[in-house]
Amino acid sequence: MDLNFLKGFDFFVGVPDSQLRPLCDWLMSTYGVDPKHHIVAANEGNCVAIAAGYHLATGKTPVVYMQNSGEGNVVNPVASLLNDKVYGIPCVFIIGWRGEPEVHDEPQHVFQGEITLKLLETLGIEYYVIDKDTKAESVKEQLKKWKPLLESGKQVAFVVKKGALEYDAQIKYANAYALNREEVIRRVVKISKEAPIVSTTGKASRELFEIREANGQDHRYDFLTVGSMGHSSSIALGVAINQPQKKIWCIDGDGAVLMHMGAMAVIGTVCPNNFVHIIINNEAHETVGGMPTVAGKIDLNAVARACGYKSVCSVNTYDDLENELEKAAAANVLSLIEVKCGLGARTNLGRPTTTPVDNKDSFMRHLSQE
Repeated sequence: MDLNFLKGFDFFVGVPDSQLRPLCDWLMSTYGVDPKHHIVAANEGNCVAIAAGYHLATGKTPVVYMQNSGEGNVVNPVASLLNDKVYGIPCVFIIGWRGEPEVHDEPQHVFQGEITLKLLETLGIEYYVIDKDTKAESVKEQLKKWKPLLESGKQVAFVVKKGALEYDAQIKYANAYALNREEVIRRVVKISKEAPIVSTTGKASRELFEIREANGQDHRYDFLTVGSMGHSSSIALGVAINQPQKKIWCIDGDGAVLMHMGAMAVIGTVCPNNFVHIIINNEAHETVGGMPTVAGKIDLNAVARACGYKSVCSVNTYDDLENELEKAAAANVLSLIEVKCGLGARTNLGRPTTTPVDNKDSFMRHLSQE
């Protein structure tokens, strides 16, 4: 189905989703990142608040797009800001339905997929499911039916199944950096040796898994955060506090860091001296298509220093990366290494062959060893 039904709206804010790739490409082709019309936000709750501000300033209805994993991030602002028992602010949500029942998907999407529609019902949000057979005229007709709801301060949602949307042009994303993320992670593995690693959701964890496979190593060293984007550094903090005799490494991404940046303030305040926080910054949400983050326009090193990190640096060559990794391994301070990295991954990149529970159990056994 084409995206012409969206032409009546002029403001979009969201967090990208691979299932919504045609929408994301259409937005980038039509608007780019123009704050008057399109913002790629830090997290889904952030999207809702920006959308509310847009409505307050213009009286118009905003559109918020996201993967269904983001529903958890919007529960509070939807219930306590948008809801018609509070401010009554209209909004149209476009939600990619990962983990749709009876459709194979990754473990982290299964339960979220089961409760996607139930959460909308609990929040009082009427929804319409779009699949491959849905006609654009049906969607336009649904918007007409929803007009009184939106005018009364209600929210509505289009829930999009896999392959339902179409857009001819696919945007190609790139940046100016030469480093390859998988090779960066390979260097981290080499220098961290048998120390525990907590890795962020997306391709980084998939690459870490395959590096261990290629090395003939056990996977007990790594906790692969396959879901809960933005929380890997907090998980690593919880481990570091309670395993002070071990060096704990966290492989993070710029999109994940931005999603819950307050975690850096907590990490810096607790200031565990056995924690190494590596942010692989390719300035993009690469795992879900490559849309840009704002990480190319902010100084993550300055943020880390302000939060209390004791050793902070940024690298964009392999030699500098290895030098800083060696320093962090030997140091007894909270360290952050930002790695400026290019976009791209192997086309044959696989997925973990162990279950999340297996991963958790083996990682916990490794932590329990002296």
